[in-house]
Amino acid sequence: MTPKQNPAGNPTAVREDLRNIAIIAHVDHGKTTLVDAMLWQSGVFRENQEVAERVMDSNDLEREKGITILAKNTAIRFGDMKINVVDTPGHADFGGEVERTLKMVDGVLLLVDASEGPLPQTRFVLKKALELGLQPIVVINKIDRKDARPQEVLNEVYDLFIDLDAHEDQLDFPVLWTIAREGVCRTTADGENQRLLPLFEAIVESIPAPKYDAAMPLQMLILNLDYSDYVGRLAIGRIINGNLAPRQEVALIRRDGTMVKTRVTNLYAFEGLERVEVQTAGPGDIVALAGFEEVHIGETVTDAEDPRALPAVTVDEPTVSMVFSVNTSPLAGTEGKYVTSRNLKDRLEREILTNVSLKVEQGETPDQFTVSGRGELQMAILIEMMRREGFELAVSKPEVITHTENGRKMEPMEHLVVYCPEEFVGVVTQKIGGRKGRMTNMVNHGTGRVRLEFRIPSRGLIGFRSQFLTDTRGTGLLNHLFDGYEPWMGDIPHRTTGALVSDRSGTATPYSIEHVQDRGEIFIEPNEKVYEGMIIGENAREQDMDVNVVKEKKLTNMRSVGEEAVRLLPVHRMSLEQALEWIRDDELLEVTPQSLRLRKRVLAANMRPRYWQKQGE
Repeated sequence: MTPKQNPAGNPTAVREDLRNIAIIAHVDHGKTTLVDAMLWQSGVFRENQEVAERVMDSNDLEREKGITILAKNTAIRFGDMKINVVDTPGHADFGGEVERTLKMVDGVLLLVDASEGPLPQTRFVLKKALELGLQPIVVINKIDRKDARPQEVLNEVYDLFIDLDAHEDQLDFPVLWTIAREGVCRTTADGENQRLLPLFEAIVESIPAPKYDAAMPLQMLILNLDYSDYVGRLAIGRIINGNLAPRQEVALIRRDGTMVKTRVTNLYAFEGLERVEVQTAGPGDIVALAGFEEVHIGETVTDAEDPRALPAVTVDEPTVSMVFSVNTSPLAGTEGKYVTSRNLKDRLEREILTNVSLKVEQGETPDQFTVSGRGELQMAILIEMMRREGFELAVSKPEVITHTENGRKMEPMEHLVVYCPEEFVGVVTQKIGGRKGRMTNMVNHGTGRVRLEFRIPSRGLIGFRSQFLTDTRGTGLLNHLFDGYEPWMGDIPHRTTGALVSDRSGTATPYSIEHVQDRGEIFIEPNEKVYEGMIIGENAREQDMDVNVVKEKKLTNMRSVGEEAVRLLPVHRMSLEQALEWIRDDELLEVTPQSLRLRKRVLAANMRPRYWQKQGE
């Protein structure tokens, strides 16, 4: 039987006891903190229950970095009404998560910082929401900040809506003012503090109830995947039409149009932070199903007798690629559990099942894989997750993905927004200018901090963040968002310094490091194992320099009164993101569960000129 391609019929019936809403905002504007307050005030937790702060950020990496990486859903009760809430990531690199989850909901809570106002990711997520025709509620958060400017920010939000061609109905949105950390809400900017009751009321009144066509068979779009140790793979999505029950026979329509029949073994709905087994679910419900051996995001669960496919999920194209390869260094296999190309291939294939914005292709050799994604941070998070799982791998420098249009080479551009103190405007503008960035806007609110906007090639941002933080002494904020393609802008200088490269294998000694540290900055500690071709520091000059860091001091019977102890300078330890930004085309980053090592692509010093000769050809 061939499934009919049918959107969702003509929605006529309405479910008044349910609301589906996503919380969208720029990174660090308080989405997860607001969900915490909503959960507490809707009675999900007991008064004396111990609950971690930002309870929705359940992943270790999310807690460490203080950002949301994976979209997650929860449900709260407000009177007789059930409100499904989806917490989404605010970082541009995880935009694929946002695009997907917006398909589950009927409205959005747009959160904006009362001081920073709408930022690039605010624009991106709002644009996606308005295109899907979702109804917004605007929440201006952090109104207790000293530099808060609530009324100006509201005007900026209106400008943003108009700029994004919002429909008249979408422009008529309610506005609430909150301090999410304290769980309070105001109906006017200088009104009195209340609990979140006005917010819950606004959700019930302004967000449309789920609509469905009573004459249509079962249709459910799979938008997320999870795994349970007890029932196996779980498919999470929203029921568009029809009803579902455990042990029901259903058809799964794949993205290529093929169809498989299966039976739903378990059906779960969301209540608070728990998944609760239910006996039936209807249109508008966000549910998790078990019973599928193989299921992917974007597929449709439908009636076995009358299968109707829903339109698949479309996600923006990736802009950055990196080569993941097997670790081939002399120290390979000494620290990790999974070291073979088969392990690496299986793990990357498992990742793309749940992460729709990533693409994985076979590289030039069987032990290389080209991974394409939205940005450096997304790649760094994937590498860090693999590292914690026990993988060893080597990764190359991130490169932008170009394409050809009418015979011209086109490269991705970024809309860059910088916040920094006034005294650093000159140095920031100068550095961005050298990376082919053009200033498009400059706003000074008189608070001592300036907002600068640029249009810059994506290449220009690789390796810029760490330099920017150094230039602004850690006080600058940097945000960027994909902004179309432009013709190739020519070469952009990357690193102006060379590398200090170990010329032999062994154990680094304090005596030899002391003699090398005058040449530049050192990355390794004494007694660390090194090998030929491993980068042990940064040369102050442009050329690479081969050095011996394993040489020991010759012992003699002679002693002198003035003999001095070894004096070593502090070591510069790079984070994963900094190391990815630092490496050049002829270098790799070796990642193991315990170490991050920088190395030359070609380890033997006498073979490296041949590598450059080949690149030149």
